[in-house]
Amino acid sequence: MRDSGPARGRQRWRWAGRWLPEFRHPSQVVVAGFAAVIAIGTVLLSLPVAKAGPGGATIVEALFTATSAVCVTGLIVVDTGSYWTGFGELVITGLIQVGGFGFMTMATLLVMVVTRRIGLRSRLSVATETRALGLGDIRSVVVGVAKITVLFEVILAAILVARLAGSYGHPIGEAIRLGAFHSISSFNNAGFSLHQDNLIGYNQDPWILLPIAAGFICGGLGFPVLLELRRQFRRVQQWSLHTKLTVTVTAILLVGGFAFVLASEWRNPATLANMSMPDRLLNAFFNSATTRTAGFNSLEVGDLTHGTWLGMVVLMFIGGGSAGTAGGIKVTTFALLFFVIVAEIRGERSVTVFDRQVGARVQRQALTIALLGVAGIVVATLVLTELTDHSLDQLLFETASAFGTVGLSTGITTDLPTAGQVVIILLMFFGRLGPITLASALAIRERGRLYELPEGRPIIG
Repeated sequence: MRDSGPARGRQRWRWAGRWLPEFRHPSQVVVAGFAAVIAIGTVLLSLPVAKAGPGGATIVEALFTATSAVCVTGLIVVDTGSYWTGFGELVITGLIQVGGFGFMTMATLLVMVVTRRIGLRSRLSVATETRALGLGDIRSVVVGVAKITVLFEVILAAILVARLAGSYGHPIGEAIRLGAFHSISSFNNAGFSLHQDNLIGYNQDPWILLPIAAGFICGGLGFPVLLELRRQFRRVQQWSLHTKLTVTVTAILLVGGFAFVLASEWRNPATLANMSMPDRLLNAFFNSATTRTAGFNSLEVGDLTHGTWLGMVVLMFIGGGSAGTAGGIKVTTFALLFFVIVAEIRGERSVTVFDRQVGARVQRQALTIALLGVAGIVVATLVLTELTDHSLDQLLFETASAFGTVGLSTGITTDLPTAGQVVIILLMFFGRLGPITLASALAIRERGRLYELPEGRPIIG
């Protein structure tokens, strides 16, 4: 039942005899929806049937795991393969799938809402530069995301099952269990693994690591990019600005991250130094690519050098593509800020990217998202320094991983006190939903000013 209350004309919904606030903004629906899924997952994982052994999981263990799964992060406080029963693993798999599929769908729908709510001139500009988002209606969005998700996950699962059954001697049932779980976890950039050492046991097997890497790289590109690449893969000149930026910056970060990890860990006897050349190249690539919010690791993160940790923090903060399964501030945000700096250094009046001029409003949005992301990581790190005795570099790595929904850890997650784990839970939720909801809210709130104030020039620098 819907009624209008006297308080400032706000409308509320009446359900079960109670008055509930109406969600008046699309981003509120996304946040509420994901919170509801996390709540359901927490209840299911708290049941005794979800935990191996007597009793049930504690509320913090269940909440942390459910949040990490829905936010496709991969940080854990208990070992996934041994702590949870088959029912618990099934719940986690479902939460990962809902989190990845739901976020891709909701993010794309939010973009469609934004393009219809902004002014006509801006709408035409957006339509020109994001042709992949001209999807017609909600049904085509949902069906499109579902087809792409199922296609990638089935192909990846088939490769993994064949390898696990053929080369590792797993029974077909166990191979299907492992292959399907890691396939879903990979494409959704979740980083959950049923192995206690994650993927370290496969660090010499390219037939396991490379397909998983391909899964989380493709999932991290985002649905709009995947759809456009499917339609016109070879017609690069006709790609939208969004696709060009996402693909180009992703390729640069993959190559740059690979070179950085290889150089930084080359002489580290705990990681790459004692490996053969092919294995060094394989693990340097995999462990640099996984920082793009995937969360898998084939090397022990705690054994990496502190310089490698710092470089990985930067990559985790940047993240992957928009409207995809990856987190972070997104590669388009990072690229746009880079071009803003270049334009300012050159003294240019406008910012141009691939022969397109980028408006001041989009620049402000990118700056806002980046700075709020920095603020979230800094605040969480400061709180954790007061709650724990871990070193600053470990805590910074942990918070960057949580915000970027990566899931990598130096091994301190289980050692955090309950209050510290709650901080990580909040940061995972903010890192997953904050950028897209904030971006859509900023775009929809755009208003034209009927007057201009005198220009001021404060001293900068």
